[in-house]
Amino acid sequence: MSDIDPAAWRNSSATALLALHLACEVGGRRMVRLLGAFGSAEAALAAGPARLAGLLSATAAGRIAAAGWIEAAQREETRARELGLELLFYGRPGYPRYLEQLPDPPPVLYVRGRLALDDERAIAVVGSRSATPYGLSVTRALVRELAQARITIVSGLARGIDAAAHRAALRAGGRTLAVLGSGLDRLYPPDHAALADEVAASGAVLSEYPLGTRPMPTHFPVRNRIIAGLALATVVVEAAAKSGALITARLANDYGRSVHAVPGNVTSRLSAGPNELIRQGALLIQSAAEVVSALGWSLPPQSAAASEPLAAAPEIAILAALEPRGEACSIDQLCERLGRSPQELLPLLVGLEARGAIESVPGMRFLRPLGSLL
Repeated sequence: MSDIDPAAWRNSSATALLALHLACEVGGRRMVRLLGAFGSAEAALAAGPARLAGLLSATAAGRIAAAGWIEAAQREETRARELGLELLFYGRPGYPRYLEQLPDPPPVLYVRGRLALDDERAIAVVGSRSATPYGLSVTRALVRELAQARITIVSGLARGIDAAAHRAALRAGGRTLAVLGSGLDRLYPPDHAALADEVAASGAVLSEYPLGTRPMPTHFPVRNRIIAGLALATVVVEAAAKSGALITARLANDYGRSVHAVPGNVTSRLSAGPNELIRQGALLIQSAAEVVSALGWSLPPQSAAASEPLAAAPEIAILAALEPRGEACSIDQLCERLGRSPQELLPLLVGLEARGAIESVPGMRFLRPLGSLL
């Protein structure tokens, strides 16, 4: 953080900081440069295009030197109050401590809900929007135990793994934080409005994007640095070879945070991301206890006793027992492998078959087809 001049931030009013944030557009590096050069947001806004040109492109310098940014900031403050939002500024009370450690911290955070001191014990759980039943089951099992251990879950409110992580934390009575790639009044995806309400009620929905900002593809990689920065560890459950979740993992590694990955079926395209992370040195995890142990934490005694490998969840254990080689396995063989009775396994097998995860063949035998993504 040597590039950041804390005095310049303290010398600036909140309105001027917000005005400079609006003028600079999203991203902390440009504001860091301007505040370091001019000593305050007010001075940077008054510098004029000629003095700004040495630090920025002509287009950016002209934008920042344009009149009306203070008035725009005042309107933004009024609108935020009307929506019940809180504005947090870098280096000021309430701003997340771990975000202050980033080389490009979000200068302003729009917050719906409430951040708490306990949120410093946070783990990010991210993954594919096109999650498989395996990925969703793993996410729920992992997050349930983490949330029960009073660990805050951070994710991006996206469909698939992100939504499963938020919901599992909420169902366990825990806290969760959702970071958006749009303004808080332009929720994306819109069908997660009810989920966002729940998150805000027991944690917070956050964004650095000004109100009215539409969700754009370029916004999400930028917001991923906040997901990685809020957490001391990032867990990738499922992700394709090119995925936003992998961007979050890379950023977490760059920030010196712990990166973990849940191993997956080698025939699934959604296992390519986490399996490659493991190959590159990410910590392979099979239980919540392994995640917290890597951070030097521990689960409460009751959680630790209940903690079991993620693959031991009943349906996941069945899928693991049925290796995707096209070979059928009898119900008796499954009972022997899993230590369960036919009465326990049959309802689960019926459910897996209904979802297309397995197939049944004559003689009460079951197989997992080659190419299955589950």
